Amino acid sequence: MDEKIYKAMCRSGITNLVLGISILAGGITAGILLTISGARLLKHRMNIMI
Repeated sequence: MDEKIYKAMCRSGITNLVLGISILAGGITAGILLTISGARLLKHRMNIMI
């Protein structure tokens, strides 16, 4: 019985770790893309405001 609990906790921990890393990577990627997009808008703001 204890071994089943240990294995379930191990799987749960690994799953949480994998999900955390993927969410972190997605957040960093989204942040970089939004920064690049904002920089492009600022670069071309004179063309947009006309």
